[in-house]
Amino acid sequence: MGWVTALRRSDRPEFGLRWSLTSRILAVNIFALALLAGGFFYLDSYRARLIDARLAESGTQVELIADALAVAPPERRPRLAARMGATTGMRLRVYRPGEGPPLIDSWREGPATYDLRDPRLEPWQRKAARFLDRMIDTVAGADKPELYEEPAQDRFGAWPEVVAAGKTERAQLLYRRAPDRTPMISAALPLSDDSRQVILATANARDIVHTVRAERFRLGVVLALVVSASILLSLFLARTIARPLRRLARAAHRVRLGRAREVVVPRLPSRRDEIGLLARALSDMSTTLRQRIDATEAFAADVTHELKNPLASLRSAVESLGRISDPALQARLLDVVRDDVRRLDRLITDIAEASRLDAELSRARFETIDLGAMIEGLIAHRDARLASDDVRLAFARPHAGIAVVLGDGSRLTRMIENLVDNAISFSPPGGLVQIAATRDGDQVVVRIDDEGPGVPPEAREAIFRRFHSIRPEGEAFGRHSGLGLAIAKAIVEAHNGTISVEDRDDAPSGARFVIRLPAAEP
Repeated sequence: MGWVTALRRSDRPEFGLRWSLTSRILAVNIFALALLAGGFFYLDSYRARLIDARLAESGTQVELIADALAVAPPERRPRLAARMGATTGMRLRVYRPGEGPPLIDSWREGPATYDLRDPRLEPWQRKAARFLDRMIDTVAGADKPELYEEPAQDRFGAWPEVVAAGKTERAQLLYRRAPDRTPMISAALPLSDDSRQVILATANARDIVHTVRAERFRLGVVLALVVSASILLSLFLARTIARPLRRLARAAHRVRLGRAREVVVPRLPSRRDEIGLLARALSDMSTTLRQRIDATEAFAADVTHELKNPLASLRSAVESLGRISDPALQARLLDVVRDDVRRLDRLITDIAEASRLDAELSRARFETIDLGAMIEGLIAHRDARLASDDVRLAFARPHAGIAVVLGDGSRLTRMIENLVDNAISFSPPGGLVQIAATRDGDQVVVRIDDEGPGVPPEAREAIFRRFHSIRPEGEAFGRHSGLGLAIAKAIVEAHNGTISVEDRDDAPSGARFVIRLPAAEP
């Protein structure tokens, strides 16, 4: 059973592809989507623009608030700061250098405008959102702002922006992040009076985070839908392209393993595209290969059968020579030996010719051939060899340039010779074989007529098969190999022509072989 297992394993093609067509389709589509996914990273620049706009807005607001506090009486400033802080959502504090707590704090006179949340106390959904924020910031390489913390002692020197504003007497804007990663915007500006007081406005821009996350969610939904559609389309393409190609590859692999008779290559009749065309071409190729294999095996079997007969006769004659002393009988046996040797030589020559015919014709370079001149030369050569009581040959040569074809001159000569030999062998002594070549439209027609008994209708296809031989009455066995007409038909078909046999319409008996070849311009 070991060889059976090995056979089954060898029947499986090595399709461990490192970069299959399905993977390539998915990779190309997902790569295009990766460009869309890059939109997540551009959200960082979108957030930065929002923060810059909020900083500029905070700077404008703190200037207005500082001017309003500067013109207000000192006793009314705390209430005014509380109202303006509630309106703007800021915490307003006023400091004086060298002193402790702030002189004014909007949260002492009114409610708190924001709260700093502890991320450890928030639900998992917000923790997941912050984790996604950190991941995108890390991949995008976003700047990490300083952490915002309320100082342990709330005084002038605890705020860098307040100190800087007191020194430069210009607005100082600063962006930090709260513990829950929300932006903290602070703006410091000296009051316009001569009190050296500095106002600090802080605000938690939580709405910026909500805006960015909302944009990210919408982009994520679009990306998820596009990715799903792309994957489905990729799988559809892989199913309609990669799967049939894999089926064809497996079939071709089985053919390569020598199982041409077992393999049915799918023709995919429903496919009207290039893959369907490829499937039908491979199926036709497999069918042709199977026919070639069958024809080769049949040819080998026929050759074996045809060689056995003369070999058996030759062996019998040679063995008998050693046991017979009669000179007359020995002479007859020697004649048998000579006949068998000639028969084997003729058979082997024809077999070799038939076996290499297809290969030679596939490599031949066709040229313009005038069949009229070619047949005339062939007839002249035969007339010089035939005796006066042999069969006569008659050729009605057409005008020059009438019977011109593209082909291999030596093979076309061999085709005419085989057909003339066949006509002569079936013609009675002193008979006439007539040859004609004419032009019929875009074809050249060659006719060869004999005066023999003709070919029965039921045998008109069989006579062109290899080793099929119908011997003329009275002819000695073995004079013909049965390959002449088969070789002639192969040569005609290699020249894109046809050959057929029919009864003569101008004589009481006889066969007419008709060859039609594509005409060529002279």
